[in-house]
Amino acid sequence: MALEPSLAPSVTTHVSTVADGITRAFTWEEGARIEVRNLGGEIVIEANAAGLKTLASHLLTLAQDGTPDGTHLHLEENNGLEEGSVSLVLERCDDE
Repeated sequence: MALEPSLAPSVTTHVSTVADGITRAFTWEEGARIEVRNLGGEIVIEANAAGLKTLASHLLTLAQDGTPDGTHLHLEENNGLEEGSVSLVLERCDDE
């Protein structure tokens, strides 16, 4: 993939969610580029280093103690993901 300037939120952008009275903040690393593609039998998440750190941070935020089951974050084209990406939902699910 040829990575071009991203429309992802800047490093100063924080997306907060409140579930069961607990606020979780999601932040983006400066210059983060993340693309998600559906190749039929597999999903490819391609990102630069800042994008990988951003995704890791989002997952760690969802994994924090006290985060309610079902808490989730939607990433979409031009809303955290590169143009042409398929949507991605990161969701905590503690049900086994």
